[in-house]
Amino acid sequence: MCGSRVQIREATVSDGPSIARVHIDSTRTAYRGVVPDEYLAALDYDQRSLGWSKILGDTKNLTHMFVADDDVQGLVGFASGGPERQSNAEYDGEIYAIYVLEDYQRKGVGRQLVAALANRLQSEGMNSMLVWALLENPAHQFYETLGGSFVTEQDIDIGGKTLREVAYGWEDISALIKA
Repeated sequence: MCGSRVQIREATVSDGPSIARVHIDSTRTAYRGVVPDEYLAALDYDQRSLGWSKILGDTKNLTHMFVADDDVQGLVGFASGGPERQSNAEYDGEIYAIYVLEDYQRKGVGRQLVAALANRLQSEGMNSMLVWALLENPAHQFYETLGGSFVTEQDIDIGGKTLREVAYGWEDISALIKA
Protein backbone atom coordinates (compact mmCIF):
# COMPACT_ATOMS: atom_id res chain seq x y z
CA MET A 1 0.00 0.00 0.00
CA CYS A 2 3.06 2.21 0.23
CA GLY A 3 2.81 4.98 -2.34
CA SER A 4 -0.57 3.87 -3.62
CA ARG A 5 -3.93 5.58 -3.32
CA VAL A 6 -7.27 3.92 -2.62
CA GLN A 7 -10.41 5.42 -4.15
CA ILE A 8 -13.93 4.43 -3.11
CA ARG A 9 -16.30 4.26 -6.06
CA GLU A 10 -19.49 2.57 -7.18
CA ALA A 11 -18.96 -0.90 -8.60
CA THR A 12 -19.60 -1.65 -12.27
CA VAL A 13 -20.53 -4.94 -13.95
CA SER A 14 -16.92 -5.31 -15.14
CA ASP A 15 -15.78 -5.39 -11.48
CA GLY A 16 -17.44 -8.81 -10.96
CA PRO A 17 -14.26 -10.92 -11.33
CA SER A 18 -12.21 -8.62 -9.07
CA ILE A 19 -14.97 -8.53 -6.44
CA ALA A 20 -15.05 -12.34 -6.53
CA ARG A 21 -11.27 -12.44 -5.96
CA VAL A 22 -11.50 -10.07 -2.98
CA HIS A 23 -14.51 -11.96 -1.61
CA ILE A 24 -12.86 -15.39 -1.73
CA ASP A 25 -9.37 -14.28 -0.67
CA SER A 26 -10.79 -12.29 2.27
CA THR A 27 -13.10 -15.13 3.27
CA ARG A 28 -10.21 -17.57 3.32
CA THR A 29 -8.07 -15.36 5.57
CA ALA A 30 -10.88 -14.11 7.84
CA TYR A 31 -12.55 -17.49 8.39
CA ARG A 32 -9.52 -19.79 8.55
CA GLY A 33 -9.99 -21.88 11.67
CA VAL A 34 -13.59 -20.67 12.00
CA VAL A 35 -15.37 -22.45 9.14
CA PRO A 36 -14.39 -25.90 7.84
CA ASP A 37 -11.27 -25.98 5.63
CA GLU A 38 -13.19 -27.99 3.02
CA TYR A 39 -15.71 -25.17 2.66
CA LEU A 40 -12.94 -22.59 2.16
CA ALA A 41 -11.09 -24.79 -0.34
CA ALA A 42 -14.26 -25.30 -2.40
CA LEU A 43 -14.88 -21.57 -2.98
CA ASP A 44 -14.83 -21.03 -6.74
CA TYR A 45 -13.66 -17.77 -8.36
CA ASP A 46 -15.60 -18.31 -11.60
CA GLN A 47 -18.84 -19.15 -9.82
CA ARG A 48 -18.51 -16.15 -7.46
CA SER A 49 -17.64 -13.89 -10.40
CA LEU A 50 -20.81 -14.93 -12.24
CA GLY A 51 -22.88 -14.28 -9.12
CA TRP A 52 -21.48 -10.81 -8.49
CA SER A 53 -21.68 -9.86 -12.18
CA LYS A 54 -25.35 -10.94 -12.23
CA ILE A 55 -26.13 -8.80 -9.17
CA LEU A 56 -24.28 -5.81 -10.63
CA GLY A 57 -26.00 -6.17 -14.01
CA ASP A 58 -29.54 -6.45 -12.65
CA THR A 59 -31.07 -2.98 -12.91
CA LYS A 60 -34.06 -4.07 -10.80
CA ASN A 61 -31.84 -5.27 -7.94
CA LEU A 62 -31.91 -2.96 -4.91
CA THR A 63 -28.34 -3.89 -3.90
CA HIS A 64 -25.77 -1.10 -3.93
CA MET A 65 -22.09 -1.89 -4.12
CA PHE A 66 -19.00 0.18 -3.56
CA VAL A 67 -15.41 -0.89 -4.17
CA ALA A 68 -12.06 0.21 -2.81
CA ASP A 69 -9.84 0.58 -5.87
CA ASP A 70 -6.10 0.85 -5.23
CA ASP A 71 -4.33 2.60 -8.10
CA VAL A 72 -1.54 -0.01 -7.95
CA GLN A 73 -3.17 -3.25 -6.72
CA GLY A 74 -6.67 -2.87 -8.21
CA LEU A 75 -9.72 -3.76 -6.13
CA VAL A 76 -8.85 -4.41 -2.49
CA GLY A 77 -12.27 -4.28 -0.86
CA PHE A 78 -16.00 -3.94 -1.36
CA ALA A 79 -19.23 -3.37 0.51
CA SER A 80 -22.75 -4.16 -0.60
CA GLY A 81 -26.06 -3.32 0.98
CA GLY A 82 -29.61 -2.16 0.56
CA PRO A 83 -32.95 -2.55 2.30
CA GLU A 84 -32.96 -4.69 5.46
CA ARG A 85 -33.85 -8.27 4.46
CA GLN A 86 -35.41 -9.86 7.57
CA SER A 87 -38.26 -7.43 8.26
CA ASN A 88 -36.65 -5.98 11.38
CA ALA A 89 -38.91 -3.03 12.14
CA GLU A 90 -36.16 -1.02 13.85
CA TYR A 91 -33.71 -0.99 10.94
CA ASP A 92 -34.49 -0.11 7.34
CA GLY A 93 -31.03 -0.59 5.77
CA GLU A 94 -28.47 -3.40 5.89
CA ILE A 95 -24.85 -4.06 5.01
CA TYR A 96 -25.08 -7.35 3.12
CA ALA A 97 -21.35 -7.90 2.75
CA ILE A 98 -18.09 -6.11 3.41
CA TYR A 99 -14.71 -7.62 2.62
CA VAL A 100 -11.27 -6.01 2.61
CA LEU A 101 -8.04 -7.80 1.75
CA GLU A 102 -5.93 -8.46 4.84
CA ASP A 103 -3.11 -6.08 3.81
CA TYR A 104 -5.60 -3.22 3.61
CA GLN A 105 -7.40 -3.83 6.90
CA ARG A 106 -6.97 -1.38 9.78
CA LYS A 107 -6.08 1.39 7.32
CA GLY A 108 -9.49 3.09 7.04
CA VAL A 109 -10.65 1.28 3.88
CA GLY A 110 -13.53 -0.53 5.61
CA ARG A 111 -14.63 2.67 7.32
CA GLN A 112 -14.70 4.49 3.96
CA LEU A 113 -16.72 1.69 2.36
CA VAL A 114 -19.27 1.76 5.19
CA ALA A 115 -19.53 5.56 4.90
CA ALA A 116 -20.16 5.39 1.14
CA LEU A 117 -22.81 2.71 1.56
CA ALA A 118 -24.49 4.53 4.47
CA ASN A 119 -24.56 7.72 2.41
CA ARG A 120 -26.30 5.93 -0.47
CA LEU A 121 -28.81 4.26 1.84
CA GLN A 122 -29.60 7.57 3.52
CA SER A 123 -30.09 9.23 0.12
CA GLU A 124 -32.80 6.61 -0.49
CA GLY A 125 -34.57 7.35 2.78
CA MET A 126 -32.96 4.68 4.96
CA ASN A 127 -31.70 6.24 8.18
CA SER A 128 -30.83 3.16 10.21
CA MET A 129 -28.83 0.07 9.35
CA LEU A 130 -27.71 -3.30 10.63
CA VAL A 131 -25.09 -5.88 9.70
CA TRP A 132 -24.61 -9.56 10.54
CA ALA A 133 -21.15 -10.87 11.47
CA LEU A 134 -19.78 -14.17 12.71
CA LEU A 135 -19.01 -13.95 16.41
CA GLU A 136 -15.85 -16.07 16.03
CA ASN A 137 -14.43 -13.70 13.43
CA PRO A 138 -12.38 -11.03 15.24
CA ALA A 139 -13.42 -8.53 12.55
CA HIS A 140 -16.87 -8.31 14.15
CA GLN A 141 -15.29 -5.84 16.58
CA PHE A 142 -14.94 -3.44 13.62
CA TYR A 143 -18.68 -2.77 13.87
CA GLU A 144 -18.42 -2.02 17.58
CA THR A 145 -15.61 0.43 16.81
CA LEU A 146 -17.93 2.15 14.32
CA GLY A 147 -20.52 2.58 17.07
CA GLY A 148 -22.74 -0.36 16.20
CA SER A 149 -24.85 -1.69 19.06
CA PHE A 150 -25.70 -5.32 19.68
CA VAL A 151 -29.15 -6.09 18.25
CA THR A 152 -29.58 -9.87 18.32
CA GLU A 153 -27.88 -13.13 17.48
CA GLN A 154 -28.70 -16.38 15.72
CA ASP A 155 -27.14 -19.64 14.64
CA ILE A 156 -26.04 -20.10 11.04
CA ASP A 157 -24.73 -23.19 9.25
CA ILE A 158 -21.63 -22.79 7.10
CA GLY A 159 -20.09 -25.87 5.53
CA GLY A 160 -21.88 -28.18 7.97
CA LYS A 161 -20.71 -26.28 11.06
CA THR A 162 -23.09 -24.31 13.27
CA LEU A 163 -21.73 -20.86 14.05
CA ARG A 164 -23.07 -17.89 16.01
CA GLU A 165 -23.91 -14.78 14.02
CA VAL A 166 -24.36 -11.41 15.71
CA ALA A 167 -26.26 -8.38 14.40
CA TYR A 168 -25.00 -4.87 15.08
CA GLY A 169 -27.15 -1.85 14.38
CA TRP A 170 -27.06 1.89 14.02
CA GLU A 171 -30.33 3.70 14.74
CA ASP A 172 -28.96 6.79 12.98
CA ILE A 173 -26.40 6.30 10.21
CA SER A 174 -25.54 10.01 9.96
CA ALA A 175 -22.49 9.54 12.17
CA LEU A 176 -21.16 6.84 9.84
CA ILE A 177 -21.38 9.18 6.88
CA LYS A 178 -19.47 11.94 8.65
CA ALA A 179 -16.74 9.61 9.95
